Amino acid sequence: SCLPWCSRERASVAFKGIWTKSFRRAVSGEFLATLICVLLGLGSTVDWASGTEKPSPADLVLVSLCFSLGVATVVQCFLPFSSCHINPVGKLSLAKALFYVTAQCLGAIAAAGLLYLLTRPVRCLHVNLDISVGHALLVELLITFELLFTVTATCNAKRADLTGSASLAIGLAVVIGHLFAIRYTGAGMNPARSFGPALLTNAACFTSTPDVLGGPILGGILAAAVYQCLRKVQRGGGLQPPTSWRGRRHLRQAWFLEIDRGEKKEPLQELSADVLSSV
Repeated sequence: SCLPWCSRERASVAFKGIWTKSFRRAVSGEFLATLICVLLGLGSTVDWASGTEKPSPADLVLVSLCFSLGVATVVQCFLPFSSCHINPVGKLSLAKALFYVTAQCLGAIAAAGLLYLLTRPVRCLHVNLDISVGHALLVELLITFELLFTVTATCNAKRADLTGSASLAIGLAVVIGHLFAIRYTGAGMNPARSFGPALLTNAACFTSTPDVLGGPILGGILAAAVYQCLRKVQRGGGLQPPTSWRGRRHLRQAWFLEIDRGEKKEPLQELSADVLSSV
């Protein structure tokens, strides 16, 4: 039976600390941080020049800077409260992740709704018609990989060589991703950020939603996996999984304990990488 290994360890880690005041504060912080970040970034995409179909290169720089500076700012502000993931990616237990993802999606929806009430012409992400669905998914995967790898590397509690600002590094990663991908897909980089505007505008926006949602999810998973593999290779431990049932059981227990320890790290080190997304 699979129950012996999935009952006690997994349940204790998954539901630990859910009904606490600090966790409620963290979820509220995720909602507010995502709302501010999406509102500021999405507001920069409003086209005030009537009759203009495509934004000028200067507008692309404006959007890229607004999103990246918004991310860097909210990361610095909300770091003590929720580690400021802003993105449905991070090292959390399943139960806590569900609350975080819900808060982030609601924050993005609230931001899009507020901007819609203020200006009306809210844009959702549209994939360039000159590229295929597979190309769009690959672009989103690549820019999210670049962002999440940066987050994971700069927020590693075990690195003693880090002396710079993690929020600045993350903001620069967002700039790079936007400057590269805006012409392709609009540079989603964040499922929650893409979902909010699409839901608040019209059904046509959902034609490109699978691309701008699936790519970031796959990119985040790949970034975390690659970074963990590189860390293991650097330590010289190799990648040799245990073959016995007892060895696999100890490995699962160690994995659950690692999640628990990851949630207790100092705020700067826990930062969404163990997310952020970024935008």
